[in-house]
Amino acid sequence: MNSIQQITGMVFIIVGLGFDIFGCIGLLRLPDVYNRLQATTKCVTLGTCSILLGAFILKGVSTTGIKAILVAIFLLLTSPVAAHALARGAHKSGVKLWPKSVVDKYEQDGN
Repeated sequence: MNSIQQITGMVFIIVGLGFDIFGCIGLLRLPDVYNRLQATTKCVTLGTCSILLGAFILKGVSTTGIKAILVAIFLLLTSPVAAHALARGAHKSGVKLWPKSVVDKYEQDGN
């Protein structure tokens, strides 16, 4: 493995860790469940996929590398769907938006 490949893999892993940390901070700092879902879904999906891509770059086309890519694909497909289901379930069960929220599309659509 050459040093360019190692550096590239480590850069992807470090960037991914940064996004995961921002997602965790958003989970703690944002005011309501809907904002928290948005922050964690976007940041953690991008961060974790970046970490997995870095692992693939480091390991190459091996069983570990292929598993990393498969997990990243699975995460990209399921994470937005899960966040949407959680947000819709929270809205249907009556969880209120933050008072300074501007728009409630679910309420406008009558769903």
